[in-house]
Amino acid sequence: MKRKDALRAALGARSHEPPPELPAGNPVEPADALPEAPRPLVRSGAVGAMGRSLGRIASAAAEARAMVASGDRVVEIEPALIDGSFVKDRLSGDPQEHAAFVALIRERGQQVPILVRPHPTEPGRYQVAYGHRRLRAVAELGRPVRAVVKTLTDEDLVVAQGQENSARADLSYIERALFAIALEDRGFDRATIMAALAVEKTQLSRLIGIGRAVPDAIVAAIGPAPKAGRPRWTALVEALGRDGAGEAATRILAAPDFSQLSSDDRFARLLSGLTAPAPRPAPAPAVWTNLGGRPVVRIERDPQRTQLTIDDRLEPDFAAYLIQSLPQLYAAFAESKTRDETD
Repeated sequence: MKRKDALRAALGARSHEPPPELPAGNPVEPADALPEAPRPLVRSGAVGAMGRSLGRIASAAAEARAMVASGDRVVEIEPALIDGSFVKDRLSGDPQEHAAFVALIRERGQQVPILVRPHPTEPGRYQVAYGHRRLRAVAELGRPVRAVVKTLTDEDLVVAQGQENSARADLSYIERALFAIALEDRGFDRATIMAALAVEKTQLSRLIGIGRAVPDAIVAAIGPAPKAGRPRWTALVEALGRDGAGEAATRILAAPDFSQLSSDDRFARLLSGLTAPAPRPAPAPAVWTNLGGRPVVRIERDPQRTQLTIDDRLEPDFAAYLIQSLPQLYAAFAESKTRDETD
């Protein structure tokens, strides 16, 4: 990609050419569909999911209004004619949050259009730059999707895809890392990836380094972990580098209740399990021998208890004598303790 093209993509330059002919698209007047979304109140559970859905619509609305104001035409397209981006930018989502998002669009309609391009290899089809969840929700409702169609290069598409998510702070740290890795593996240069994620060179290097250091199976088991930022993922990478971490991680991930936890709780469970201090080994048992040098008593101690094991074969009567002598032994112990306290 030429430097000037990367710069134009990074600055969000938009073509003002008229959209291509749409075989299944119905033009929609741009003024009819972009009212202000209300400021959301975010709470837990289903209400919180609805609030987050409203928040995403509100934060994306400015972008949509800018597209419309620049002369881009909003059209309606059948979802079956639209394919996803060639680069995945998300791990599996929260089913409760998705259900709330679908309910919101059912009630209020799709207020924010998605961005698509004519499919580069399949005439009559389209490819999403951003708006995958809106497309999925509208498809589930059996409605056409409202979209802006622009002619985009591969570089333009991934920059638009990344910047839209970055501007909304919508991808978790590990999702951003995996997006950067996917772009790098497809041959995009660092300048394009930096523009797509709106990060500096050092930040991008850290993203890619951390993303490549975490095994795919662990990322898949944890999920997006939206509350885990760079410091905690760095701590996890360091923990995974310790001796025996692989076996410990396998045990933690295989716990029956692990998959029932939220993504953030799964991350916390794994990190704490890998970084918890190892239990100190119990001291080796001591042995008391009688005058003849025979090992009569085995003494095992830990911070909570002391256990004496007497070998009745070597001293058949010693255990009984010791039990009978316990009252006198304890009285002598208590007296010595009192004497020490008064000295």
